[in-house]
Amino acid sequence: MKMFRQAKWDEPTIFELSRPGRVGYTLPKPIEDVDVEIPEKLRRKSPLNLPELSEPEVVKHYTRLSEMNYGVDSGIYPLGSCTMKYNPKINEEIASHPGVAYVHPYQDERTVQGALKIMWELEQWLKEITGMDRFTLQPAAGANGEFTGVSIIRAYHLDRGDTQRTEMLVPDSAHGTNPASAAMAGFKVIEIPSNENGTVDLEALENAVSERTAGLMLTNPNTLGIFEDEILEIAKIVHKAGGLLYYDGANLNAVLGKIRPGDMGFDIVHLNLHKTFSTPHGGGGPGSGPVGVKDFLKDYLPVPLVNYDEENDRYYLDYNVPKSIGKVKELYGNFAVIVRALTYLKIMGRDGLKEVSEVAVLNANYLTQKLKGTRGYELPGKELRKHETVFSAEPMKKETGVTAMDVAKRLLDFGLHAPTVYFPLIVHEALMIEPTETVSKEELDAYVEALKRISEEAYSNPETVKGAPYNTAVKRVDDVLAAKKPVITWRMYMELKERGEIDY
Repeated sequence: MKMFRQAKWDEPTIFELSRPGRVGYTLPKPIEDVDVEIPEKLRRKSPLNLPELSEPEVVKHYTRLSEMNYGVDSGIYPLGSCTMKYNPKINEEIASHPGVAYVHPYQDERTVQGALKIMWELEQWLKEITGMDRFTLQPAAGANGEFTGVSIIRAYHLDRGDTQRTEMLVPDSAHGTNPASAAMAGFKVIEIPSNENGTVDLEALENAVSERTAGLMLTNPNTLGIFEDEILEIAKIVHKAGGLLYYDGANLNAVLGKIRPGDMGFDIVHLNLHKTFSTPHGGGGPGSGPVGVKDFLKDYLPVPLVNYDEENDRYYLDYNVPKSIGKVKELYGNFAVIVRALTYLKIMGRDGLKEVSEVAVLNANYLTQKLKGTRGYELPGKELRKHETVFSAEPMKKETGVTAMDVAKRLLDFGLHAPTVYFPLIVHEALMIEPTETVSKEELDAYVEALKRISEEAYSNPETVKGAPYNTAVKRVDDVLAAKKPVITWRMYMELKERGEIDY
């Protein structure tokens, strides 16, 4: 198996590579007949400290640095519940078009009719895909969308005088941001356990609902990649108690064109444009987390909403939202992400989106079946998965001492990105793998082969796995120390190294 190429951590900086007299770019000569006098107070007292290199040297340097990183263009990037799919380059081309890139958010809306039309059209797509009646595109990302959604739930109940509804139900398999968002909105979080199948325990849910229930936050399929096949009964229980049903759309990639959250009984949904609809993300952004609601909740959406005046053929920003929770982000939201998402949707079309989910589900189940039965890996819950699969390395840990984190670190030596580890929390030593639809069969086979190879190493020579990675720019680090003293820059690294505070 091909191993990852050795990278260099101690790559010199662009300034260290500088050599006097080398030129990479020549500025045009000034126009002689233009007399411009720069005021004395604006003139530099010393020359700019710029590195001197030729163009090939600059290109080689930054290309070497880029090779030390890993992205969706490098290969499989199977972070569970993150949907790190390949991003078509035409999305970038459209988003960088001058008519998009140079629009200013403070322009008069009469001069940005094209931008408003893009937002309006995307909303129509999202309404059809989810079964919701209105959307706000304002939230900056998934967690921001969650907070928006639960804030709408809170406003709805308070508006009706239901001040006693202070509890938000959250399954124990939920994304970690769900309870955090609910708590930030002022709710007490009540955890609902999963049953042996990895789905919501209906008896526990029935025992938990009461006159204090504000709602239930749920993703379907859940974080195990298992579809909540009793979702209609779940919705019935929550609605009968007077609560609302909130859909975490992080896993929407599994059900595009197959089933809609609105048809499952959900009242509110947030989507991750940067996941399902193919926009670059990771490392903190960019993102976009639109929130859709059923008609009876539309008056609580953030302002402004984009509307279309058919009679005058114009788009406009509507601030007439009587019970709005207010703004959750400035201006129009992350507009460039919105443009990329609409580009993707128009290219894929209805049939293309259905195929996205079909192939994503096929890939996840193919990987599941190929890895199932491998020594040290256990498959919890139902065997049939949707967009992602979760294995437990707990047998391997008990029998060899090799942990899920060790497996993840060793995968790096094979030039493969590790999956999400230790999540969901209900699975001990979890390896959460989401291959997405943009991964080929050959890549899936290579990933399974690497995991099987690591299993063999764990049982024959566990120290090999425990010491990984060996072929990366940075070797095994102290995770606690790295969290307490993050090395953000090369200069920080050198200073900490000289003081003996780090040994990697």
